[in-house]
Amino acid sequence: MTWRDRLMDVRPLRSSRPFRELWLGSSLGSLGHQIATVAVLAQVWELTHSPLWTGAIGLASGVPLMLLGLVGGSLADALDRRALVRVTTAGQLVMGAGLVAQAAAGNRSVLLLLALIAAESGCSALGAPARRTFPVRLLPADQVAAGLALQNVVFQASMLVGPALGGMLLAQWGYPVAYAVQALAGAASLIAVIRLPAMPALHAEGDDPLASDGRGGRRRPAQGGWRIILRRPTLWGSFATDLAATLLAMPIALFPLINEIRFDGNPRTLGLFLSSIAVGGLGAGLFSGTVTRLRRSGVVQLAAAAVWGLALAAFGLAGPLWLALGCLAIAGAADTVSVVTRGALVQLETPDRYRGRVASVEHVIGSAGPQVGNFRGGLLASVSSAPVALLVGGLTATLAVVAVALVNRPLRDYRTPSELEEPRSAAPGQAMTVTAEPG
Repeated sequence: MTWRDRLMDVRPLRSSRPFRELWLGSSLGSLGHQIATVAVLAQVWELTHSPLWTGAIGLASGVPLMLLGLVGGSLADALDRRALVRVTTAGQLVMGAGLVAQAAAGNRSVLLLLALIAAESGCSALGAPARRTFPVRLLPADQVAAGLALQNVVFQASMLVGPALGGMLLAQWGYPVAYAVQALAGAASLIAVIRLPAMPALHAEGDDPLASDGRGGRRRPAQGGWRIILRRPTLWGSFATDLAATLLAMPIALFPLINEIRFDGNPRTLGLFLSSIAVGGLGAGLFSGTVTRLRRSGVVQLAAAAVWGLALAAFGLAGPLWLALGCLAIAGAADTVSVVTRGALVQLETPDRYRGRVASVEHVIGSAGPQVGNFRGGLLASVSSAPVALLVGGLTATLAVVAVALVNRPLRDYRTPSELEEPRSAAPGQAMTVTAEPG
């Protein structure tokens, strides 16, 4: 592998115009989301001064994700996926405008703020499974991991720039401007989705999810998302690894409390916490060619998830600011590696007719898991302390990842398809047998 191969793989940007436009629109959307994340954290803390309420932000986001995410997966396997994402992205834009309005009106109700966050999260949950299937439809199989890495790089870059920019906007102009910037970024993301080609779900012959039910109506999409996950060790092992890392070790809800007890509650320091995670993630993304060209992606995901837990446990013990930020940077790098490898594995291991439903499970675990994990962290900190919550969560997450690695050999042995190989697409009732290839 040459040094060029170790750098970020940009082939997807050259080979697919729709993916390139989607990538640019998503970049702006991610930036706006990160600015809003800081604004919501700061506003809830200003209204309540309670780690339990900052943890409740995760609950407000996570519950709609869990309730509607699976519904979004069924819709993605029954409807044109581009049309579905258009509607749900427009809904998010409306909720973003609601955040601007409540801030401009001087809202003092934390429940109203959380209700808007919940509604925005619900729109995201309905469209996210379909959105997750876009790279595998727009790119050749050997570029899917590279496409996911590019998406993750812009997400990490937005985490680097967004929180710091959000802190500056809050300090200079307050909440209405911060939320308005998010709304404008969401509009740019919607334009990018509108320009995508049509993406009807693909189905095997005789498997029409919208076929007549014999009574003059349309039957619902065939079940099978959970079944195919449970019968493929590579899939359930990958999901279990991510769930262990996010549910047990998410630190975001604890940032305001750590910032107050150690760094005098400076809002710029709060932004630096989120930005430090992005520094590590962006660094890993810039050298993502090293990861996306590795075929032992199961082992890579397991190792990265374990490092994530250990780094956050160390953050709970870190005293100096430089050490705390360094631990968060390591966690961010590990998170990027884990997300990229998991995303490629899940998309390549799942037949297209099930990708919407499987992607909905991935979205629930990957999005609701961290939100519920934030609530867990805030709850534990409210009865103990933030450092204890971080230490216990990080170590528990690492032990859970080790347990998954010990019991799931197919995940440890998994190799992504090469350029000349096709992804496997066994029927949902057929168990997979994965054999390790020579060195």
